[in-house]
Amino acid sequence: MQVKKDSDTRIKFWTPLRVVSTLVVLVLLATFGVSSCNSNDPPSRRSTSNLPALPAVVLDTEMRSASGNSIKLSNYAGKVVLINLWATWCGPCRMETPELVRLHKEYQDRGVEFVGLSTEDPDASAQKVRDFVSQYSVGYTIGWATREVALTLMQGQTSIPQSFIITRDGRIKKRIMGFHPQRTPPQLKQALEDALLDG
Repeated sequence: MQVKKDSDTRIKFWTPLRVVSTLVVLVLLATFGVSSCNSNDPPSRRSTSNLPALPAVVLDTEMRSASGNSIKLSNYAGKVVLINLWATWCGPCRMETPELVRLHKEYQDRGVEFVGLSTEDPDASAQKVRDFVSQYSVGYTIGWATREVALTLMQGQTSIPQSFIITRDGRIKKRIMGFHPQRTPPQLKQALEDALLDG
């Protein structure tokens, strides 16, 4: 009988109101703890160790370029890189390309590399890509992402265009999906400036 009383006491202590109150207190503690860390500890522009690194499959895979050479992203180690996933049939990609061409001209003297990787089949789209490069006067490296590289970068978000700003130590500083004429260009520019300040 005594065991039953202890059991009943424990059940009565955790009433629905006490469970909800406890959860509310824990959520408040977590919220204040997070916001105080954020507000009291300004982020260091020099530390990129908390940013995700480009996976080895993305860095080390050899991909075809429109110029006939191969592209290997690990060859850009030590540089800030903008990687853009696109396709010739993609309307937003066509709208974004003139902005990328302009940004490339602005940042190439500062050592920033641009790499445009089409998600299309390289054999079927070779002429279309060469025509695209000519039409838009693209002066940066253009090629084709392998399926594995594209899927690894996209992480399940398969819409294009997608741009990735990569820091000098090979980490993803910023990922921008889609293109908006007013919002995307300043976002890209700010991400490039931030990556250049990261050392």
